[in-house]
Amino acid sequence: LFKTCPGRVISKLLCSGEKEVDLAVQSAKAAFKIWSQMSGMERSRVLLEAARIIREQREEIATLETINNGKSIFEARVDIDISWQCLEYYAGLAGSLAGEHIQLPGGSFGYTRREPLGVCVGIGAWNYPFQIACWKAAPALACGNAMVFKPSPFTPISVVRLAEIFTEAGVPKGLFNVVQGGVATGQFLCHHPDVAKISFTGSVPTGIKIMEMAAKGIKPVTLELGGKSPLIIFSDCALENAVNGALMANFLTQGEVCCNGTRVFVERKILDVFTKEVVKRTQKIKVGDPLLEDTRMGALINRPHLDRVQGFIKQAKEQGAVVLCGGDLYVPDDPKLKNGYYMRPCVLGNCTDDMTCVKEEIFGPVMSILPFDTEEEVVERANNTKFGLAGGVFTRDIQKAHRVVAALKAGMCFINNYNISPVELPFGGYKSSGFGRENGRAAIEYYSQLKTVCVEMGDVESVF
Repeated sequence: LFKTCPGRVISKLLCSGEKEVDLAVQSAKAAFKIWSQMSGMERSRVLLEAARIIREQREEIATLETINNGKSIFEARVDIDISWQCLEYYAGLAGSLAGEHIQLPGGSFGYTRREPLGVCVGIGAWNYPFQIACWKAAPALACGNAMVFKPSPFTPISVVRLAEIFTEAGVPKGLFNVVQGGVATGQFLCHHPDVAKISFTGSVPTGIKIMEMAAKGIKPVTLELGGKSPLIIFSDCALENAVNGALMANFLTQGEVCCNGTRVFVERKILDVFTKEVVKRTQKIKVGDPLLEDTRMGALINRPHLDRVQGFIKQAKEQGAVVLCGGDLYVPDDPKLKNGYYMRPCVLGNCTDDMTCVKEEIFGPVMSILPFDTEEEVVERANNTKFGLAGGVFTRDIQKAHRVVAALKAGMCFINNYNISPVELPFGGYKSSGFGRENGRAAIEYYSQLKTVCVEMGDVESVF
């Protein structure tokens, strides 16, 4: 398995049918009875042990993830670090989960209990397979839930390792189960009567279908969907930092990142100098074998997706955009890599708001640069989208920075940085980008439910 395998099958897995899904849910349901009765501190120790194992096996898991997904080993290591940090963070919260006491008249009182939901379903995406699984599993398990997780059929491998790690760390058998498959497997999970909640990361059309299925069972859902996020570069920015931010906002994981700032609005005063520097830096990005230390961009996920991204670039040119660099297929010198799904990162100039490349999520290494003149104008244009996942601002004027992010209709905003993912901060979108939050204390709200208890210390006063 531990060889670079672009364009070749590295493993085959059987899709989980209705029977296998039911077995996974029943196994998780049995484990939930044990796990939910443990104290928060007991759960915390198990999560900390899982974090320790991941930290110690960082290199092995990162290599597995690179083969699984195609991203550079450099990025995969960051993903694994964020994963164990996520487990540590929720281990720290597990022992502090509590309700509140409310004093009522006459010595009576009420209190609230924060209780787990039961068996939660996690459905992951292929761009951050291991990290997304940890983002969903950590708060779910910290709150006392069990989880059945379905990774993308394009990246099925690394989440299986996570399940093994949880078992090694001491969770009850079956608490974190993995099922494999595509649409049918997901449907079986969403319709299962013993599933209490669904958390999905992926496309808007699939998110809509999951909401529809969950509605039939009155199941709460968390949806982390697509984006076409604005990155606003003002003329008073620190130019080098803004260029770094634009590259981070567009080319991580081959551009296959839902919160990428792919609509780069640049104040006209610095349009030429900014564009020139971005193009120069983009042309220096090393594409190739993702297991090599100096590679910064690996292969896209598969041939159909590569063809789709190429189609967006072709359409952009037809609509009047200018390819300033990249956008073409890349064939590495190494003959073992000749069938890989590589392309050079692309920067598009002469873009307008009505172009398809500016309106639709490409999910590839394609940056669209658009000029603007005033703050009011750019905010209006930035918000003119069905998406609302993220947004970014680069400026030295801190008042303007806060003013603009307050006006952006987006769930995750960045000031003078982009695409950093501290587990302490909630992550999620507005509008068609979904709802609910992952990470931070906010995720606790989506993996637990509140019970209110009212205690009367006197006699009941009957109105009858």
